[in-house]
Amino acid sequence: MAGDPYAALGVAKTASDADIKKAYRKIAKTDHPDLNPDPAAADRFKAAAAAYDLLKDPEQRRRFDAGEIDEGGQERPQHRYYREHAEAAGNPYQQDYGFQGDPDLSSVFEDLFGHRAQGQGGYRARRPGGGGGEADFSMRGQDHRFQLEVDFMTAATGGKTRITLPDGGDLEVSIPRGAHDGQTIRLKGKGGPGYGKGGPGDAYLTLGIGQHPDFQRDGNDIFVTLPISIDEAVLGGKVAVPTIDGTVNLTIPKGATTGQKLRLRGRGVDGGDQQVELKVVMPPRPDDELTAFMESWRKTHGYDPRAKMKTGA
Repeated sequence: MAGDPYAALGVAKTASDADIKKAYRKIAKTDHPDLNPDPAAADRFKAAAAAYDLLKDPEQRRRFDAGEIDEGGQERPQHRYYREHAEAAGNPYQQDYGFQGDPDLSSVFEDLFGHRAQGQGGYRARRPGGGGGEADFSMRGQDHRFQLEVDFMTAATGGKTRITLPDGGDLEVSIPRGAHDGQTIRLKGKGGPGYGKGGPGDAYLTLGIGQHPDFQRDGNDIFVTLPISIDEAVLGGKVAVPTIDGTVNLTIPKGATTGQKLRLRGRGVDGGDQQVELKVVMPPRPDDELTAFMESWRKTHGYDPRAKMKTGA
């Protein structure tokens, strides 16, 4: 560790032992490399861990404040003979993450990792550099959460899509038939890697369903507006209707009108129905023959479709 250990923890030199521990807990919960992948966060955590390891011991703290040892727990140059001892294996002042042998900090790592290492009564912590042995801990990998946009038809009929993972890899995802907006799909073991004997985390995909130019969906029912011509409205007949599973024929009754609704049973999502609302559409430009016919027809068959509408009086 280089620099001021008090600054690394964000406390004053007059801070109490409790304040120092509290500051370290706060940094551990936000910047631990297993919780925050940002390299800058990892550097802050390492600095804070080394600082806490130095200051948690009253004697070490006294000696640092007195200038007898530096921020790494090493003797100042005028005591070179002690530096050799300080660098020896097993020296309690060696740099570490600051939680070995401190049962009071078990609650910090219970908050972070949610379990204890077996057989030790506390957390099995890894040393800087990933050293093995009894100092390592096992931890389940982080869960990853993503927003996944899925097109209307894939959500309705099911299908596959691909997502890009944080590590740059990609993954094929199966979208179940009838998937709905806001639904969460769990991909077991596709989250962050575990540590030690801990397994990988899971990935959770929250779906956002896109719009369709023709279809609307309510639950498992599909709604569509079907344009029909004047002659189809008057004479009736069979017309082709799009559904999520392809085109089917629909019988239009004679005298059909705009707003009339017909139902195709079982043509929605997973046994739902498709509701078809008719819309009578005029030709782009009525020709002379149609105009002459309607003028003649109106003389003998004219009617008022607004006769039953109430006035505002």
